[in-house]
Amino acid sequence: QFLKQLGIHPDWQFVDVYGMEPELLSMVPRPVCAVLLLFPITEKYETFRTEEEERIKAKGQDVKSSVYFMKQTINNACGTIGLIHAIANNRDKMNFETNSSLKKFLEDSLSMTPEERAKYLETYEAIRVTHESSAHEGQTE
Repeated sequence: QFLKQLGIHPDWQFVDVYGMEPELLSMVPRPVCAVLLLFPITEKYETFRTEEEERIKAKGQDVKSSVYFMKQTINNACGTIGLIHAIANNRDKMNFETNSSLKKFLEDSLSMTPEERAKYLETYEAIRVTHESSAHEGQTE
C-alpha cells in the first residue's frame, strides 16, 4: 500500500523473507532487486558502527556517484529511508505511475548531497503524509 501511494507500479512489491534456507527463499517472488535487513541494535553493533564511522572520517570513502544515499534525520523513518534507497538505486528497473511523488522526489534530489536529500525529505509533504498514513494503518511494525 505504501509503495502504491508513492506511485510505484503494482508490478513491484516488498515481501517478507522468513529465512535464508533454500525452501524459504524459493517462496520469494522473482526478480528481486533489493533486500532490506531488519536487526536489533546491540552494543556490539554500535561499537562496530562507531569504529567504522571514525575510519571513514579518517581515511575517506570512495562511493560511486551512481549510488543514491541519503542521511536519516527523521526519527522512526528507517523503513521509509530503506525503501527510498532500494527504489532509488533501482530506478532503471522501476515502473512509476504518471504522477508519482517518489519519482518526482528522486528526480529533484538526484544532484543533491546525502545531507541535502535528508533536509529535502523533511519538507517533502507527499512522502511525509504517506509515511504517516502507513504508520497509522500499522504498516510500520
